[in-house]
Amino acid sequence: MDRPTAPVPPPGCPAHQPGGRVPLHGPEFAADPQAYYSYLRHYGPTAPVEIAPGVEATLVTDYATALQLLQDSGAFRKDARRWRDLNEGRVPMDSPVAPLLAYRPNAMFTDGAEHLRLRQAITDSMARVDPRRLSRSTEQVSNYLISQFGSRGSADLLGDYAKQLPLFVFNELFGCTADIGDRVVFGITGMFDGVNAEQAVGVMFGAIGELVALKRAHPGDDVPSWLMEHQSKLTDEELVHQIALLLVAGNEPLRNLIGNTLQRLLTHDAYANQGGLIDEAIDDTLWENPPMQNLAPHYPTSDMEFAGQKLQAGDLMLVSFAAANTGPALTAARQAGSNRAHLAWSAGPHACPSKEPARQITVTAIENLLNKLPDVELAVPTESLTWRPGPFNRGLTVLPARFTPVRTAPRPASETRAEAPPRRDQPPTRGRGERGVWSQFLNWLTR
Repeated sequence: MDRPTAPVPPPGCPAHQPGGRVPLHGPEFAADPQAYYSYLRHYGPTAPVEIAPGVEATLVTDYATALQLLQDSGAFRKDARRWRDLNEGRVPMDSPVAPLLAYRPNAMFTDGAEHLRLRQAITDSMARVDPRRLSRSTEQVSNYLISQFGSRGSADLLGDYAKQLPLFVFNELFGCTADIGDRVVFGITGMFDGVNAEQAVGVMFGAIGELVALKRAHPGDDVPSWLMEHQSKLTDEELVHQIALLLVAGNEPLRNLIGNTLQRLLTHDAYANQGGLIDEAIDDTLWENPPMQNLAPHYPTSDMEFAGQKLQAGDLMLVSFAAANTGPALTAARQAGSNRAHLAWSAGPHACPSKEPARQITVTAIENLLNKLPDVELAVPTESLTWRPGPFNRGLTVLPARFTPVRTAPRPASETRAEAPPRRDQPPTRGRGERGVWSQFLNWLTR
């Protein structure tokens, strides 16, 4: 009897997708993406996938091949205006992946000298963030969020904590007033979780436009003001798009990294009673459950053969950080002690420019939470946790936890004056009806 030579598709994966493509969307993929990656490796270093209904891509699943693509800016470009399927009308206008992949004039979608100019402005400005201020701000936000649920003895550590903390920290770093910050929070949250992403994007860009105008008139000790001072001489339009990139790219992955690391700490006994467990858990999460599992869109500049596959100019190429990190070839590297050679931060000229601040925020947020709630534990069976669908992000829907209730005392006025983030020459905030969550935090911080 003949034995089957092809691997068995994972549960829920149609064996005969149009064009033989494997779908990376839907609850089946979200529930067990590693089963899909294992199946995709049988295609070779790259595999044909569908990232949304009607949207095709080639996914790089091999570590060495991913590095080759990420570092070859001559053969592969980032400018999404090269995307052939979009240009020829094969990508539905209402596709859920279009907002993230469509071209915008920022450092993520530019190449060559223009990319260097925009990226240098970002890296130089982010380098001015004082690590002490960042830790202080993260701890303030953490204390505030814990004060909102600590007395209950239970919380959703994703919705009540991991999801909100990066938004608040970035609002502080970017000098957002109460009014602008409320709309930034609304816009970014709506982009990923709301039913009207287009409206959320409009609200966010409107708020950032006002932030740019505010900082032109009243510069402060914050990232937008530093971007304005930079020798690259960004226009207002360029400023809006670089700030939007930093806010979105900084918040969504950080939310997932904090949530995924907390999930790992609460469900893996191996971290109990070990020194440096937070750093170890973060590294293991970045290897095995990275917050952005598939992204880094690139487009071949010409028809070519790559990793044994024929590509056409303008094909959408994506890198699977999750598959590359967990491939058989990487096991030896991790065992040899290369614990930060993963691709969770990408690589090459478009690697994440803010990985150190992101790690610092994550460590501080988790450390403060565990110090305040030392007996925190998962409130539901591990197998009942569910993951958000979609090809790009890797994040939980909820992370229910329980702990001994803690009493949260009001902030003393002297502590507020000592710790409040610096502000320079900012005019009074305009009110816009009911206060949002950023307004409520600022009120708590300064009372």
